[in-house]
Amino acid sequence: MSELVLITTQDLEPAVRVRDAFRDAGFGTELLTPGEHVDDAPGEPVLVILTGNLGEKQSRRLVREAGERDQVPVIGLLEAGHDRFTDARAQYGLSEALLKPIEPQEVVRIGRRLMDRRQLRRITGIIGETDAMVETLERIVQIAPVNSTVLLTGESGTGKERVARGIHALSSRRHRPFIATNVAALPETLLEAELFGHEKGAFTGAIGQRKGFFELAHKGTLFLDEIGEMPPNTQVKLLRALEEQRFRRLGGETELEVDVRVIAATNQALRELVEIGRFRRDLYFRLNVLRIDLPPLRQRRDDIPLLVASFIAAAAREHDRPAVTLSQEAMAILLGYDWPGNVRELKNLIESMVVLSPGGVVRPEDIPPEIRQQVGRSRMLPVPIPRADVTSEQPAPELEFIFRTLVQLRMDVEDLRRQFDDYREAHPELGPAVHRPFVLPGTRLGQPGPVEILAESLPAAAAEDTADEHDVVVYRPGMTLQDLEKNAIIAALREVAGNRRKAAEMLGMGERTLYRKIKDYGIPL
Repeated sequence: MSELVLITTQDLEPAVRVRDAFRDAGFGTELLTPGEHVDDAPGEPVLVILTGNLGEKQSRRLVREAGERDQVPVIGLLEAGHDRFTDARAQYGLSEALLKPIEPQEVVRIGRRLMDRRQLRRITGIIGETDAMVETLERIVQIAPVNSTVLLTGESGTGKERVARGIHALSSRRHRPFIATNVAALPETLLEAELFGHEKGAFTGAIGQRKGFFELAHKGTLFLDEIGEMPPNTQVKLLRALEEQRFRRLGGETELEVDVRVIAATNQALRELVEIGRFRRDLYFRLNVLRIDLPPLRQRRDDIPLLVASFIAAAAREHDRPAVTLSQEAMAILLGYDWPGNVRELKNLIESMVVLSPGGVVRPEDIPPEIRQQVGRSRMLPVPIPRADVTSEQPAPELEFIFRTLVQLRMDVEDLRRQFDDYREAHPELGPAVHRPFVLPGTRLGQPGPVEILAESLPAAAAEDTADEHDVVVYRPGMTLQDLEKNAIIAALREVAGNRRKAAEMLGMGERTLYRKIKDYGIPL
């Protein structure tokens, strides 16, 4: 059976022009005369176009019949000067509305978009009629035909993998593999081998050669979920694979060439991860070629009744249980809840209702209290705090620096301040206190040597007496730990005449760590 575009004949002149345009575009067409039904068409209708009299009984019937045929989209042609054009879609139940006189090619273009959107819904199960979801579906339709990398962002449970599958299904790669993996679910030691494969003997337990996800997805699509959790070393190799479409298996010597479209997803703010150094800037821009931001469920509450109906039907089929119905009070609770788990949380709730209350009516008391009690309240969301980049070999350099400083001062800060006050009172001729270095003998960052931590302030003359040729680390109010660390590195390098190995030993850090910090702080060698 051929796919058909059904066009009513209420206004014959535009009906004929639109029919010819769809025929030229390769579609089958059928004119519906008054009294005919959608089911009377000799094929599978994929689009219905109403050319006039949208408020009449026949047009309303055709809109209803189109909705019953798996949500066939309907375009309505409005008379010129229609004073309620902005709300015509809601008024008549249309998918799209156009003002006459119409351009037939424009009708074809919009019709194609609506058909692609319907196909996408059928393939992925994405449900939604709100503006936020319509915009998302249109972005998918626009992005799918090209081969550029795509970045999907949104909270957990918003359907990022469904969107990725939709992009693949509408692309030219739809008959090729779609490989999906969660980066956060793979240990760092295995992630590289899973992505790029490995040769026999590449590591303990590698008893044979194995293809990675990039090879398995050749000519197809690779979906990398939770990309923000990828370790830095693997980020470098992923960037090269994206740039050159080449890689080596773990333990291999031969470069392999692949043709893979990568779709990455994250529920984190990647740009913030870039700023704090947890995600490579160049990889971020390489992934963020095309982007889709998925809205959370609380921003599209009008879709909740549609989702509920779909989830009830699916759960009833899966568990062979009668479908449940929701009372108005129960639906109001679902509409008022913020859904931190988004669509996934709603789906799980509906499934439990179908299993526990088969064929019954769900009332407010049947809804879990943690949902009922949150309705109407402002939910306090936790603020995500970036995790420190701590290795398993040693503590974070900042924490180690604080610990060493506190231990090496060997005295309470308040005691030190009292000593300063006593010194001023005993030497009034020294004048007001100024911020000058004060050398604490024996206070060190490493082994014995002339790198000292300095106190906040001291009378100027006393500072002159105590300051010597030693390299010193100065603390002044307003300085950060990074400022102190930079000054400590500069002092240590000056003491050992630029020898990075000796400076690293003095500072108690690895030589590679010291070299990286020298570059980060822009310290001249």
